[in-house]
Amino acid sequence: MQELMSGNEAIARGAWEAGAAFASGYPGTPSTEILENAVQRKEDLYCEWAPNEKVAFEAAAGAALAGVRSFCTMKHVGLNVAADPLMTLAYIGAVGGFVVVVADDPGMHSSQNEQDTRQYARFAKIPLLEPADAGEAKEFMILSFEISEKFQTPVILRSTTRISHARSLVTLGERVERPPAGFVKDPPRFVPIPAWGRKMRVKVEARLRELRTAAELSPLNRFEDGSPELGIVACGIAYQYVKEAFPEASVLKLGWSYPFPDALIREFASKVKRLLIVEELDDFVEEHVRSLGISCDGRDLVPGIGELSPERLSIVRARMEGEDIDAATMVAEAIDLPGRPPVLCPGCPHRGVFAALGRFDVIVAGDIGCYSLGVMPPLNRMDTILCMGGGVSVAHGIAKSGEKRKVVGMVGDSTFFHSGITGLLDVAVNRSDVVICVTDNRTTAMTGHQDHPGTGRTLMGGDTVAVSIEEMARSCGINRVRTVCPYDIEATAGAFGEELEAPGPSVIVSRAPCPLARKMTLGKPLKVATGKCRKCGACIRIGCPAIEAADRRPSINADACVGCKICQQMCKFDAILLDAGEEERALT
Repeated sequence: MQELMSGNEAIARGAWEAGAAFASGYPGTPSTEILENAVQRKEDLYCEWAPNEKVAFEAAAGAALAGVRSFCTMKHVGLNVAADPLMTLAYIGAVGGFVVVVADDPGMHSSQNEQDTRQYARFAKIPLLEPADAGEAKEFMILSFEISEKFQTPVILRSTTRISHARSLVTLGERVERPPAGFVKDPPRFVPIPAWGRKMRVKVEARLRELRTAAELSPLNRFEDGSPELGIVACGIAYQYVKEAFPEASVLKLGWSYPFPDALIREFASKVKRLLIVEELDDFVEEHVRSLGISCDGRDLVPGIGELSPERLSIVRARMEGEDIDAATMVAEAIDLPGRPPVLCPGCPHRGVFAALGRFDVIVAGDIGCYSLGVMPPLNRMDTILCMGGGVSVAHGIAKSGEKRKVVGMVGDSTFFHSGITGLLDVAVNRSDVVICVTDNRTTAMTGHQDHPGTGRTLMGGDTVAVSIEEMARSCGINRVRTVCPYDIEATAGAFGEELEAPGPSVIVSRAPCPLARKMTLGKPLKVATGKCRKCGACIRIGCPAIEAADRRPSINADACVGCKICQQMCKFDAILLDAGEEERALT
């Protein structure tokens, strides 16, 4: 039986069919839907959202050490957070199969950087598999568990945005139950103190040699015969683009791309006159091929920035054939369409925070979440974004640098629990003169409304403890903690004003649920009283997509307005009212 699935759905299906019984992760596009699909099988597979990727990795590793097939999910930047346990688990190994599913984001569709997870496989000396479509994603997930158990190693399954979200046919199988072996005490195997860790280090190198031999023999790496004039080495989604742009070429498809199958690469290279390496992001394979003394083309022709596509490879082909094609001519641009910059949703509570902050000459250190959009016009109210939790720590560093202006650090509720608490400890202990604003919209909004430690719900659907941000802040040593409703701009601005004047650190929790997550409206749609409007633009500057303007005269789209009344509070001329009747009464 076959079913049309996205790559993320297929990965979840593969884990279930493989008999996995434990899964943990932190939501992050493009990986989020893996656990959201896996939890549909919760009668067989326990799933949880962890506070961050490091915790997710460690929890899944613990289950694997107890003999349970387990996996964790994250996006590429999440593996940076989990790198510490990854490097040591590579020494310890796994008992039950253990797979780290990492989704890279070439093109930065929803990420702050581009990053090639394959480098981590080489760094940790562990195997990495790269599916080229959803069907392979399911099968490779099953094989990852088998490789992990056979060689007692963690395995990375690398997806990308295009693999995770594109759909293809997947052949369904049945679940194979794997009764847990239970934890068997063996400190020399599981405890990498120096005396035992040195022996583990030797075993890692021996295992790497065994893995290289296995990769040579694996059907995941295969020749596809074609013209001897051109041979292409490709892995992951790049393989699909190659088959479309170079249908006549011979292809070495690498599904098990690390450790490198050197003998296969040498044999393939010997059969073709010209060798081209096609891969997204880093020249990971190309660098190794050149180290084998094999001449090849790669980054000299294939771009290493952004996503590849059949169109981009068509340009590569044209240049290989001596033509010089401008990339802009490959796809006709729709120059008559208006731009669609990313904006906060109508009624977003973060808009009230930015409206209040707009009254103060402060530096705002931002973070990763919906509120990141505060950097965009017309809000223009964020000055730095670094990483998850960086809003707190960067604010602390700026304040300690001798900067004369006051500093506000912004962090979301899910991000606060992810990695904001440790930064807040630093702020408290070192008595930083900053105001930390936690924008608590009661969900992990940007990645699709997942629960976190503050919501009181688990991924499995049960009720649990809802951790208080205010109590956590006080426990960190912050004495000045207050809560505001961001829809009340005067009260929010007043709170900022008082805390910016107060010495030492303080925390303001801006709390209002995400209307999109709750599928709620906040009031009746508003209307602009044209007779009172002075076209000052104050309502437009809050960046609400429900407010439209022609010839600088604003109007409110009743279908988009959720009645938050932030625009009404911004208007100095009382020109924003509830309905036409109210407008007539106001004018008379």
